[in-house]
Amino acid sequence: MRLLKDFFHLFYPKLCTVCEDKLVANETTICTLCRHDLPLTGFLDYKNNKVTQTFYGRILIEKAFSLLLYRKKGSTQKLIQDLKYKGNEEIGLFFGNWLGAILKENNEFKTIDYIVPVPLHPKKLRERGYNQVTKFGKTVSKHLEIVYLENYLIRISSAKTQTFKARFERFNNIDTKFLLTHPSFFNNKNILLIDDVITTGATLEACAKEFLKSKNCTVSILTMAYTE
Repeated sequence: MRLLKDFFHLFYPKLCTVCEDKLVANETTICTLCRHDLPLTGFLDYKNNKVTQTFYGRILIEKAFSLLLYRKKGSTQKLIQDLKYKGNEEIGLFFGNWLGAILKENNEFKTIDYIVPVPLHPKKLRERGYNQVTKFGKTVSKHLEIVYLENYLIRISSAKTQTFKARFERFNNIDTKFLLTHPSFFNNKNILLIDDVITTGATLEACAKEFLKSKNCTVSILTMAYTE
């Protein structure tokens, strides 16, 4: 079997998602050089950083963390777009393992009861075939030994893709709505909402508002990237 794999990779080598150079042994998804060049946010305070500040005066967020800075035409954008639009779900696994290891070590989210992804509208899910944060969330949940919970938070309106909209238009988009199917289930629970990228925070705010309708429920946020 090993010989067969080596033969296959000889003719179909795995390439780095960022630079497209051939990956060597023990490298997955991204080569070592590109990984070292990724723009880390460097957030040390999980309660007071640029993500939590995004929601000041809008909604109460307990803690938040994003791993990378998202910049136009940068390496983070390349990774997220390949994950989201080119079916490269291995990127979600890569970030899930990276962030899972960080969070397991620092215990910042040790009180979380459930990890919940920002859902896609059923129509969008059928078109794409997958939610881009599913493998990311499930991998983080394994590291932290926290239940990954789908289908309780649902998207009940289908907004057009926000990727190429101006920041002001995204902030003022009121077409996207969410519904928590069993609010009482989350009474006295601590929720970790996950998504790929946070820009204005409008989508995550709408999701968080649903959970905060539950009695004594708290919401924290985790994303792969944060837009400067």
